[in-house]
Amino acid sequence: MTFPKTHRSTIKRLAERGHYDKETVCTVLDAGLIAHIGIAPEGQPVVIPVMYGRKGDEIYFHGAKASRLLKYIETGRQVCVTVTLLDGLVLARSLFEHSMNYRSVVAYGTGRRVDDSAEKLEALQVIADKMLPGRWEDARKPTSKELKATSVVAVRIEEASAKIRTGGAHDFEEDLGLLVWAGVVPIRETYGTPLDNEDLDPAIEVPAYLSKQINSRK
Repeated sequence: MTFPKTHRSTIKRLAERGHYDKETVCTVLDAGLIAHIGIAPEGQPVVIPVMYGRKGDEIYFHGAKASRLLKYIETGRQVCVTVTLLDGLVLARSLFEHSMNYRSVVAYGTGRRVDDSAEKLEALQVIADKMLPGRWEDARKPTSKELKATSVVAVRIEEASAKIRTGGAHDFEEDLGLLVWAGVVPIRETYGTPLDNEDLDPAIEVPAYLSKQINSRK
């Protein structure tokens, strides 16, 4: 299955790095933690970083009911969602050929407000488990008062493309003899040692699901 290639989603610069299949797009979305949403209220472009969670072809976002971003999305207008993962610095012999290894997704879709209480809870679980798998079952669930104070919106992915760069530097042949180091500096997202909250009961240990997540990113 692939997303449709349109004038918006088709990658023109270095098109060979483009991917339109849903598996690749969703793999990048699921690996990220922060999305940037582009909107244009009253013609003024703005890009805002947010947490998110994906289920199928929809991406969920949540926040305060007064959020300008969520109010914009729930009106059903088009938005642009991007997620970028930086995998390495690519250092060439010439500054001109310096680059980065990355995985990115640019998705376009129409927003909607999630009003159904069951879907709203499910969306919050998707977001919580996206942040840290297992957290939803461990922490206290939202109260009815908290649910009323929280806005949840969904953006259905209508068009999307992933762009991926891997490998080393591509120097000009005439630069290969330069006495300049060339190669890749890998970049990985890792977790540090959990720090107990000051008011935490000392008897409460770091949960196993958190330790598992930390070990998976070492």
